[in-house]
Amino acid sequence: MRTYAGHSSAAESNALFRRNLAKGQTGLSVAFDLPTQTGYDADHPLAKGEVGKVGVPVAHLGDVRALFEQIPLAQMNTSMTINATAMWLLALYQVAAQEQGALPDELTGTTQNDIVKEYLSRGTYAFPPDASLRLSTDLIAYTVSNVPKWNPINICSYHLQEAGATPVQELAFALSTAIAVLDRVRDGGQVPPERFSDVVQRISFFVNAGVRFIEETCKMRAFVRLWDDVCVNRYGVTDAKARRLRYGVQVNSLGLTEAQPENNVQRIVLEMLGVTLSKNARARAVQLPAWNEALGLPRPWDQQWSLRMQQVLAYESDLLEYDDIFEGSHVIEAKVDELVAGAREEIDRVQAMGGAVAAVESGYLKQALVASHAERRQRIESGEQIVVGVNKFENTEPSPLTADLDTAIQTVDPAAEAAALESLVKWREQRDNEAVEDALAKLREAAKGTDNLMQATLTCVRAGATTGEWAGVLREVFGEYRAPTGVSGSVGISGGGEAIAAVRAKVASTSEELGGRLRLLVGKPGLDGHSNGAEQVAVRARDVGFEVIYQGIRLTPEQIVAAAVAEDVHCVGLSILSGSHMELVPQVVAGLREAGLEDVPVVVGGIVPEGDARSLLSAGVAAVYTPKDYDLTGMMADVVEVIRHANRL
Repeated sequence: MRTYAGHSSAAESNALFRRNLAKGQTGLSVAFDLPTQTGYDADHPLAKGEVGKVGVPVAHLGDVRALFEQIPLAQMNTSMTINATAMWLLALYQVAAQEQGALPDELTGTTQNDIVKEYLSRGTYAFPPDASLRLSTDLIAYTVSNVPKWNPINICSYHLQEAGATPVQELAFALSTAIAVLDRVRDGGQVPPERFSDVVQRISFFVNAGVRFIEETCKMRAFVRLWDDVCVNRYGVTDAKARRLRYGVQVNSLGLTEAQPENNVQRIVLEMLGVTLSKNARARAVQLPAWNEALGLPRPWDQQWSLRMQQVLAYESDLLEYDDIFEGSHVIEAKVDELVAGAREEIDRVQAMGGAVAAVESGYLKQALVASHAERRQRIESGEQIVVGVNKFENTEPSPLTADLDTAIQTVDPAAEAAALESLVKWREQRDNEAVEDALAKLREAAKGTDNLMQATLTCVRAGATTGEWAGVLREVFGEYRAPTGVSGSVGISGGGEAIAAVRAKVASTSEELGGRLRLLVGKPGLDGHSNGAEQVAVRARDVGFEVIYQGIRLTPEQIVAAAVAEDVHCVGLSILSGSHMELVPQVVAGLREAGLEDVPVVVGGIVPEGDARSLLSAGVAAVYTPKDYDLTGMMADVVEVIRHANRL
């Protein structure tokens, strides 16, 4: 039983961890901030505004010591949501644990380490796919021999569903990723053939459970069947225990609503049932979001509520006392068969392309997810898919839970970034910089060759290198990468009806008045890689007649301003979900004005608390859209009005 936690600083997060453990939490699930996830130190330009926002900043061994102070790592099961820098974080964790007296073979936990889905959904990749897969497989090979109780990779179908995946796509794309990783380990020569089953049984999965909990139950039963088939027929694993589908769950966040957020409680409970009712496909670990995540950062009390939901199910209900209650159900078996058949067909399609990595590089996987997500959005907008409190049953009594929105969420201490910068300076001053340079040079040489990179990484940790320095060396050797956005393909809505037609006409007439087609720049400033919303806005804007400029994630405000100037745009739309809007948006507004683009309005979308929205509007932003603004066509009509007003039409 876990809650996903971490923010502000290592010391603050340590206090939160210890409070949660005292309340009955049985493991840790660590959230790292975006600079840590993407391999930047707090003083990097892209880290500005992002430090400590969506997780804890970890720059060096001193931060990890503080993060786990008074928490005995030899006895703790720790899950770390970390991918591009997974090797670095496990090395930090291992050294900190050894300083406590723990042996490597005592450590239990999981590094997420699924880089493929980062190119498709979360966007915290740092290196090109092939180099990233090398890091993943090096870590797997190292742990099998040296940290045998550790789960070195957690294949994540969770984020695929958040990006719009159907159940079939979630199954197929996750299993295709597992196949890509296992094939690489098998063929890499680092693990002897007789130990390959040890690799397979340390593979775990991290899945999503949506509110259609019967379908989710069937999906998990299909997952069990498909994984067993892959293990037996592709990898020849004969030990049934080694073939178990070992999975943890974070139930769905995509379906959490800002409107009537109290409804999220029953959504979370239903989603938890989807992965606990079927004993033969039951999750081994569950972490639940908080009811108010669509509003902002949950408080400790909100996290406690989610933990208590699990405890009531486990200790008060009789759900865990029976054998599988779905055995013999014709309805369940028919649905499972349907999902298995669909997933096998999709897996074959991906394999025919050359596997998951090739399907990432070609843009196929991303385009498929963007298309599925667009179809889902259209179903909600048309009312075909009902979301209570959003597109039906919208009348509501005032909620005491949100009567004071400023206290209904937790805010990150604005001093956290300054403290992280100060800590970084002190760390660099007190370490042996010659030893650091020597360790980084050894890492550089290892990266240019074929050696397993974990030993060189451990040397960097012990010397006192930082997250940004370690990743910087690998960027230097491996290069940078920008993943396909999935927006340029033939996705979007068909037809569109009267509402779409009306907005198209409005875009066309305004384009004519301004002497050229309306151009919208969709920008993702900072390190927030959750691009689903930005992609859907870009797709709908194109569908209603805008020329759309969307360059993907991870841009500085200066780069966005430069693009706005170069493309001669009529509006800039910024998407931020990491909480860094108050730092980054004003920089873009100021940059546009300094460039002389007084008539180019800025609109903002994301998880923006009401008080922050008021401040942004006062600072010159033309409009702010949040998750409650689900009608994208209506939003596009509003953006046209914003452009007309800015141009005095």
